[in-house]
Amino acid sequence: MQTFTYTITDELGIHARPAGALVKEAKKFESRLSIAKGPKKADLKKLFAVMGLGAKQGDELIIEAEGSDEAAAAASIEAFLKANL
Repeated sequence: MQTFTYTITDELGIHARPAGALVKEAKKFESRLSIAKGPKKADLKKLFAVMGLGAKQGDELIIEAEGSDEAAAAASIEAFLKANL
């Protein structure tokens, strides 16, 4: 299992457009991907679950990847977050 932490820097947080792009990126991988904010945890491949976290600027997210391509998935998601959020 690959895990990393990311703090949102975007002033709007995770809103519809970046959430959709993030889910699209996650769906490229076979690994199970999850995102957590505090006690809330969501499937990174489900748009409404990601939006339901209500992540805002300054919130710390924990991303987990587990599966055959977990290293590539974690690296890709981390790069996406740094570039877009």
